[in-house]
Amino acid sequence: MRTPTPGQPDRIEDGLRRILAPNPGPMTHWGTNTFILGEGSVAIVDPGPEDMAHLHAIENAVRGETVTHILVTHPHRDHSPLARHLSRRTGAPILGFGPPEAGRSSTMDKLASAGLAGGGEGVDTAFAPDIALSDGDLVTGDGWQVRALHTPGHFAGHLAFEFLDVAISGDHVMDWSSSLISPPDGDLTAFMATCARLRDEDHRRLMPAHGAHIDDPADRLGWLIRHRQAREAQLLNALGTSPKSVADLAAAVYRDIPTEMLPGAERNVFAHLIDLHERGVVGARPHLAADAFFTLI
Repeated sequence: MRTPTPGQPDRIEDGLRRILAPNPGPMTHWGTNTFILGEGSVAIVDPGPEDMAHLHAIENAVRGETVTHILVTHPHRDHSPLARHLSRRTGAPILGFGPPEAGRSSTMDKLASAGLAGGGEGVDTAFAPDIALSDGDLVTGDGWQVRALHTPGHFAGHLAFEFLDVAISGDHVMDWSSSLISPPDGDLTAFMATCARLRDEDHRRLMPAHGAHIDDPADRLGWLIRHRQAREAQLLNALGTSPKSVADLAAAVYRDIPTEMLPGAERNVFAHLIDLHERGVVGARPHLAADAFFTLI
């Protein structure tokens, strides 16, 4: 598939258009995919980063149409900040799961209270939807309907949006990379459960927030599950008999990545260790934290 041109709307299929934001990078691939649902009376999904050129591109793409809803998959800075500007300009309400901390497990809440900050794309701490959506909620416009799916894992309050037999999957499922899981916002236990749920859904196509669409959702979701299971096996093997830090384990498991990618790898390792700790497979000394030492139980 060709790389879209930033700012130029592409018609994916009837009722579904995409505009690429000009924010390429190691976390965003070719940039954030902003989607337009419907015709005439439309919803905008993931307006994107705070970039006025992208705002103007969205406005140009829907000129002569009415924006009635602004849907946000999750409040990372490459997805949600432009929603506020778009809402002021159109009068459309912003819909999302909730503020950035919404949906966290008690373990993640404790880690956040102890000072663990998120990583990766950066959290849009100012995000506050006008309308909070829960799993299964329906959003209806003129000639279209969307079902919200709570899909935690990459982010506690992550939503996917089901439009006919297509699901806009945000950052949970992508074709070019496995999703970053960075505690306390990311949660591997939730990620695995969401992958299993989406694998069992009957979606013809997934539309990720970064990269190309996925025409075999079950195959890709199966790969994501196997990938995480293989990473867990590598970590358990690397733990051995002596206590090891997150950095020790990341260096042992991620031997083939550039040095600048190691901080992200350490986040993924810690996500796995939290999951293993909650399942009683590993212990943490003196307590569960990013700077703890981990051992097999």
